[in-house]
Amino acid sequence: MADASSSFDFDLIVIGSGPGGQRAAIQAAKLRKRVAVVERSAVVGGSCINIGTIPSKTLREAVLYLTGYSQRELYGAAYTVKKQITMSDLMFRVDHVIRSEREVVSHQLARNRVELIGAEASFVGPNSISVDFLDGRTPRELTAEFIVIAVGTAATRDEHIPFDGKRVFTSDDILDIGGPPRTLSVVGGGVIGTEYASIFAALGVRVTLIDKRNELLEFVDDEITDALIYEMRQNRATMRLGEEVSAIELTTDSRGDHVEIVLASGKRIVTDAALYSIGRTGATQSLDLGAVGLKADERGRLEVNEHFQTSEPSIYAVGDVIGFPSLAATSMEQGRVAASFMFGEETAMVPELFPHGVYTIPEISMVGRTEEALTEQGIPYEVGKARYREIARGQILGDERGLLKLIFDLQSHKLLGVHAIGSGATELIHIGQAVLAFKGGMDYFLNTVFNYPTLAECYKTAALDAQNRMSG
Repeated sequence: MADASSSFDFDLIVIGSGPGGQRAAIQAAKLRKRVAVVERSAVVGGSCINIGTIPSKTLREAVLYLTGYSQRELYGAAYTVKKQITMSDLMFRVDHVIRSEREVVSHQLARNRVELIGAEASFVGPNSISVDFLDGRTPRELTAEFIVIAVGTAATRDEHIPFDGKRVFTSDDILDIGGPPRTLSVVGGGVIGTEYASIFAALGVRVTLIDKRNELLEFVDDEITDALIYEMRQNRATMRLGEEVSAIELTTDSRGDHVEIVLASGKRIVTDAALYSIGRTGATQSLDLGAVGLKADERGRLEVNEHFQTSEPSIYAVGDVIGFPSLAATSMEQGRVAASFMFGEETAMVPELFPHGVYTIPEISMVGRTEEALTEQGIPYEVGKARYREIARGQILGDERGLLKLIFDLQSHKLLGVHAIGSGATELIHIGQAVLAFKGGMDYFLNTVFNYPTLAECYKTAALDAQNRMSG
């Protein structure tokens, strides 16, 4: 373990200032370790704050507010806060939140005495990196007892796709679009693609979502996914599932510039703009991993053990660069656990209790197991449901289509899974997460008094529904 007499420059060097790197650095600093974060961008926060999670989720809130989408059940389908919504209107809110989050991260690092180094890092050895400073200073070598790779990912680009930043975009540059297009095709029905598809559809854009898989968001409960697809179709979105893209071409005709998407089935889709979202690739190319005997897979991802340690004992990796689940929340926890372990602090994480949030419109969240997984495992269960239209708070919010679904063990009545779609789903899920953590069950919900009127009441209503089903 490093101490004051250590010959290293730092006890820990973290490469990358996104959620995983930030949390690893702060955890180590709280253990009174000498920590540096090397960030190659001019701003802190990584993709999460600057081009990914924060911008897309803030865009979603801006769309919900300016379109009046959440109030249309009350005031009618034509209701809107602003008639002509521009990208400037939407980005005003996005830019404000990004600036605020950058300040929060910078302040957290500073007050924990973490040294922030603006430079691009590459490995020299298992305990040393070369840093090429952004301000043009002479590159130098830095050493540390441990190094954490938290470089995140970038949108995967196919060399055959004509990305031009004007009509064909990735999720990293879609917010640079000049204005809401009349039509948009999204290639890739993963979390990012589906989120953007639903957001633009709610904005009034005619969206086509294309994915070669036959199911959308395969890890989500089927009933929840079906509800999402229904809502997106209500917003005039078209689903092209089970369709593979053969080519994307830029075209111009008498009506202007377009994008033509050719499908393997022979279909052709003409659209004003296209978002190509087929996944993300680890940003490991410039690290010179070979210098320390590490090798990334074809998507730039690194393999780690349960402590997030690579095959080189002094080097760890956390966040999106190690793959699924690639969530900001899980990246933070990975960073905390990695830093704790390397400096001899006992800690634990419980992956089966990690919640998933998908910020579509409407939003989705889940924790625990799905019906499909339980059926495959041969575990008997019963389901209880509460629809927002049954709950006073749902009526107040103007969300009559939301749904909370609880899954209980048929014999013990223990809670096995929680699935939600609708307003506040990503917040509502945490009640179920806590009950799962303490191995609680149906009795907790039946005997608990929830504030009225709140969406939390859904838990009691769903538990009563399950009880009725079990009693026949």
